[in-house]
Amino acid sequence: MSDKKQVMVFIEHSEKKIANVSLELICEAGQLAEKLDADVVAVAPGYDMKEELASLGHYGCKTVYYINDKRLAHFTSNPYAKSIINLIKTQQPEIVLFGATETGRDVAPRIASALKCGLTADCTELQIGEHKVKSQIYENVFLGIRPAFGGNIMATIVTPESHPSMATVRPGVMKMNPPDTSLKADVSEVESGLSDEDFITEVIEVVRREKTVNLGAAQLIVAAGAGAADPNTLGLVRKLANTIGAELGASRPLVDSGLLGHDHQVGQTGTTVRPNLYIACGISGQIQHRAGMAESQRIIAINSDPDAPIFNIAHYGIVGNLNEVIPKMINAYKDKA
Repeated sequence: MSDKKQVMVFIEHSEKKIANVSLELICEAGQLAEKLDADVVAVAPGYDMKEELASLGHYGCKTVYYINDKRLAHFTSNPYAKSIINLIKTQQPEIVLFGATETGRDVAPRIASALKCGLTADCTELQIGEHKVKSQIYENVFLGIRPAFGGNIMATIVTPESHPSMATVRPGVMKMNPPDTSLKADVSEVESGLSDEDFITEVIEVVRREKTVNLGAAQLIVAAGAGAADPNTLGLVRKLANTIGAELGASRPLVDSGLLGHDHQVGQTGTTVRPNLYIACGISGQIQHRAGMAESQRIIAINSDPDAPIFNIAHYGIVGNLNEVIPKMINAYKDKA
């Protein structure tokens, strides 16, 4: 066990590439660790990844506990969970963070259940603060903030007597700091503590499906909402995106209708984005959608309803019919090009 407090991040990886959400969480862990006078550390089950893991130091990670085991080359639920549980029991971190991905949502609850500790899911903000229960005051406790009641409110979840406090955090929510390539993490190899009996399944083949769109990396996004649900209007939105070289996004109602795939969805149950420009076409702007795009550098909203909530966060608002407004925008862009 380390003499200093630790904020720990679970590192996801695929084909020796560390997931962006893990880098985002390392950066966010630095903010929490500063308030706790703690070190940022990481736990990484895997195989043959020592050099890649050292690069976590670029983002502020001091130590990586590398559970190096050939049997952990590919993610499997129980072995990953058990190996991390063993490490947490040894290191006793104050906080453990996971990405709210398929992998993180699989392994984090197993670990929390085994350790009998609190887990806040799908956080969009993390803080260190004070919490009072009757006459008992808890200082420097972990606060996990997440949408609740269908995304209509933001709830702060506190588990002051839990050790460690744990949370899953949505990808794209936390800002990634510019890397300092002069820094490297200390990679400390640790035993997995696993036996062959822990591997009740075997990975025979890994088949990957490439995403049809990469919204998380897009700097320009044109997104369609329920107001663009007819094929002709959606075609105009797509044409605008193609004209300015943007990715095509969507709100959940449009995806639920089957007009666009889930890879296009922006929002609480989709992708969180931070583009330089976000054009919302026929999107009302409910909190579930705003949670995924409110941090965009510039937001242009087009909606026929002047009272649509999207106008509350838009930098520029256009009240009008999409079928009239979008062709004018396309022509204006072409005239300036």
